[in-house]
Amino acid sequence: MKIAAFLIVAGLVVTPLFGDKAWPLTGDLTHDPALVVEYYLRLDSKGVRLESVSHEVLYPYISWREEPLWGKVIIIKEYEVLEDIDDWQVISMSEALIPVEFQVVGTVYWETASYVADPQFERIWVRVKGFQDRWRMIGPQFPPHVGLKRMIYFVRHAIMQETDQSRIEKLKALRSELEKAE
Repeated sequence: MKIAAFLIVAGLVVTPLFGDKAWPLTGDLTHDPALVVEYYLRLDSKGVRLESVSHEVLYPYISWREEPLWGKVIIIKEYEVLEDIDDWQVISMSEALIPVEFQVVGTVYWETASYVADPQFERIWVRVKGFQDRWRMIGPQFPPHVGLKRMIYFVRHAIMQETDQSRIEKLKALRSELEKAE
């Protein structure tokens, strides 16, 4: 059951519909913390973190401003934010760990422009905390998790922008490997 389900009486939040277990997370915050994670991952899966110029669009959802140089991108088929509060770890009135499950296809390594197939399911526990009137992700920072189709388009664009012929050949081989993974 989602944390956003409230019983509203005369415009006031009286009590959550799902019992006392979720009460510590409701407080005065108006956002469902799972939605913050969902919005972040939706942007991440579309490749927002592939280029530093687009990273600022994530600021409303995260507490950090610096992104590490990962050197790799996790390629995913899909993800799911587990929105049932019974699946969460409630830490305090304003903090929780929300699980996210990814269907991973493999990993792209930037240095070698190579792809390593590694189909698996990955679970990450995202820590979300209330700051003033907003939920924000406070950790962990993890490598970009980009959809397979988006990654193929990104590599195609990189090929068109590249001037070094040896690098173009590596990128073409990478694109071919990713297309085979589809």
